[in-house]
Amino acid sequence: MAESPNIKIGVMGSAADSGTPEARAVLIQKGENLAAAIANRECVLLTGATTGIVYVVGKAAHDAGTFHIGVSPGASEREHIDAYKLPLDACDAIVYTGFGLKGRNVVLVRSCDIVLFIAGAMGSLNEFTIAHDEGKIIGCLTGSGGVADEVDYLLEKFGKRSHAQVFKNSDPDQLIEECIESLGER
Repeated sequence: MAESPNIKIGVMGSAADSGTPEARAVLIQKGENLAAAIANRECVLLTGATTGIVYVVGKAAHDAGTFHIGVSPGASEREHIDAYKLPLDACDAIVYTGFGLKGRNVVLVRSCDIVLFIAGAMGSLNEFTIAHDEGKIIGCLTGSGGVADEVDYLLEKFGKRSHAQVFKNSDPDQLIEECIESLGER
């Protein structure tokens, strides 16, 4: 399928740094690989304009020429920086929702055609359930930990009827390609 510059790919994942330095280094490499796979396509990247591995992916994709829109929980740049302690330098544009973290998640997920997960903790779990309930195309970068690696368990234990399509792959290029193909079939 020919890719459209109108495809909006969201990246969700761990905003906090955790684990050993070695584990963080591996996750950063996975994030940079995901960013390269996104940058190789004509798409728009959306993130929560946050820290951690999402920042790594967003900044690397931005630096490689991808247009990156951040969706902030804050109502203004000042609140984004002062109250939420979030960066500005990885995004081309930031939408200030003023909805807090969980409200921001709804706006972020609903704005995406494809929602990708790399690692992820509670906030990412919230984003995953929103994406699933909204019937989104969901891609999980396996081998990155957290929500991305627990998707089978989550769907088995808590899944309900949904039009969501969930793809899992440890290769970012293949993962994105599967998601884009699925989008083209909708």
